[in-house]
Amino acid sequence: MPMPIRAGALTLLALTGLTLASVLAAPAGATAGTGFLSAADLPPHPSSSWTAGEVTDGVPEELLLCLADTLPGYDSRYRAFHTELDTSARQLTIVTGSPAKAKALATRLDAEIRSCPTRIEQRDPETEAVHKDYGTLPVEDGARVHGLHTETSWGATDIHLLSVGRDGRTVTVVEWSQLGDFDDAPVTAFRKTTTTAVAKLY
Repeated sequence: MPMPIRAGALTLLALTGLTLASVLAAPAGATAGTGFLSAADLPPHPSSSWTAGEVTDGVPEELLLCLADTLPGYDSRYRAFHTELDTSARQLTIVTGSPAKAKALATRLDAEIRSCPTRIEQRDPETEAVHKDYGTLPVEDGARVHGLHTETSWGATDIHLLSVGRDGRTVTVVEWSQLGDFDDAPVTAFRKTTTTAVAKLY
């Protein structure tokens, strides 16, 4: 099911000049047997239910703004989720060649998310971006939760929660987003979602 396009700052930036999804798309049949989140695993929305899309080969376009320089040519698949309002989510899962490669990839993904605000502001000086580190989670080989807020000069704001988790040679990235700021982010529920995502990898 197509994702509704929001007018928030980060979505607009992601759709401008970053059409790399076809380049980074993985071959068909990738990561067979790797579990994905279901709609029920996502942070509850106060006024709308979640709808889960099909598991699809490749990389979701919404993650390219922060992670396009890091995502390798490994097998990858993703599932997109949306509500009837402005809230959406995605889970990307990447299978590497070994646990050591997965650890290195997860470390770099965390670093790219932390430095993403600088790149956002360089691409669009009228947008302010702020990162928050919400710490690690003791699930499988570990996970880390991040927050990212963007605000344009005309007042459009987006809040994103992102996490990177690892189990063996598999890495997963989960993103939740909606209009708003850090006060609107369901951090506790998203930490639970991340723990479930990593636990479902095998």
